[in-house]
Amino acid sequence: MTGASDLASTCELAVIGGGPAGLAAAALAARAGVQTVLFDENPGVGGQIYRGITASPIARREILGDEYWAGAALASEAKASGALIVNGATVWGLDRNLLVSVSVAGKARMIQARRVIIATGALERPFPIPGWTLPGVMTAGAAQTALKAQGLVPDGRTILAGGGPLLWLLAAQMLRAGAKVEVILETAPRRNWLRALPHAPDFLLSPYRSKGLSLLREVKAKVQVIPVSAIEARGKGKLEEVAYVAKGQEQRVKANLLLLHQGVVPNVNLALAAGVAHRWNERQLCFEPIVDSDFATSVPGIAVAGDGAGIAGGTAAAERGRIAAIAAVHALKPGASTLDAQTVRQSLQREEMGRGFLDWLYRPAESFRQPVGETIVCRCEEVTAKQVRDMAAIGCEGPNQMKAFLRCGMGPCQGRLCGLTVTELIAEVRHTTPQEVGYYRLRPPVKPVSMAELASLPISDSERAAVDGRR
Repeated sequence: MTGASDLASTCELAVIGGGPAGLAAAALAARAGVQTVLFDENPGVGGQIYRGITASPIARREILGDEYWAGAALASEAKASGALIVNGATVWGLDRNLLVSVSVAGKARMIQARRVIIATGALERPFPIPGWTLPGVMTAGAAQTALKAQGLVPDGRTILAGGGPLLWLLAAQMLRAGAKVEVILETAPRRNWLRALPHAPDFLLSPYRSKGLSLLREVKAKVQVIPVSAIEARGKGKLEEVAYVAKGQEQRVKANLLLLHQGVVPNVNLALAAGVAHRWNERQLCFEPIVDSDFATSVPGIAVAGDGAGIAGGTAAAERGRIAAIAAVHALKPGASTLDAQTVRQSLQREEMGRGFLDWLYRPAESFRQPVGETIVCRCEEVTAKQVRDMAAIGCEGPNQMKAFLRCGMGPCQGRLCGLTVTELIAEVRHTTPQEVGYYRLRPPVKPVSMAELASLPISDSERAAVDGRR
């Protein structure tokens, strides 16, 4: 594996993230003759969608499905392209001058790039319910990672709760792998159908239709699905039961594992730290970078591709990565031969069809996004919904001010698990919009980095300025 000391101090194109967007971008650019470095923090490439694709322990291909194994072609293309792929690389900083701060094998380096494509993908949306910090409660994405990378499936009483395509996909994968799913608690409001219906024609013509309906049939044939309006995880020291409200009545069911999921949102932390302008997406209920048709951002030289530019799925992410890479190639090597951008845009348009239908259909209910009372909002600092609401009521206008009052967003996750919740709670209490409230102000390091790693930097004046925030 390439170490920090083996990296050159400059590169033409830095691609950050080894999921479908990053792999497609790196492969296209490198084949066009651009000096390309791909940084990925996992032991192998693939991102969350194709996690463990180069070394999966899953022998039965049908467990994860054909769409997962299609990621092997992307990984192979990137490896054969000539791009330098650096695994185990944590990118913890990026500035407006395209200086990439990265740690590999415990040592930090700063790489000056001429172009950067951020392909950091998506995060699961926060799902703050009472008891969600109990041992035995985790996200669906974490369970899927364990399945893909280690071949692990739960052996106790398992409950899935939430909504969205990933929840149904995980349920199907777990069932195929032999896991027992007690029940699925569906949280998406039934009235969402009214908002989704105008987008149905596009959905019926999209690739999502056959895939989605097949998953629903497969899972519902084996697991009871219950629409619910409230969920609580209960137990002394660990999860013991899940309480839920269905048709106005509270029910309880014993459980060893509760998997939560209510969609994914763009991972915006690195882009925000680089100064990229963002806006609130009301349909997807999240912040996303403002990008043009080539996925270029407000910061010259920085593009954001894949789900980091707005949720659209894995195959669409790859096409977005190619479009961003074509633009980078044209800027760095104007005479280089590459794919026809219009052909790629047409493929992307096909892949994005039907997204509006899914966004509205699985739009999370306010009650599952805006908790009340003693429900924990910021897990790192153990801040409750009541505390956040109280501070907003006495004049706290935004998440950055909330940091000073309650330390929200100042823990190791840097707001990834609470950022959207805090923004929405402040907006609700102050009767304004998430756009007006804004998001946390992110600064490097956007990922935890040790003092020993910083001390290993071959420091120069420009690098010292980037570390202390003067650049």
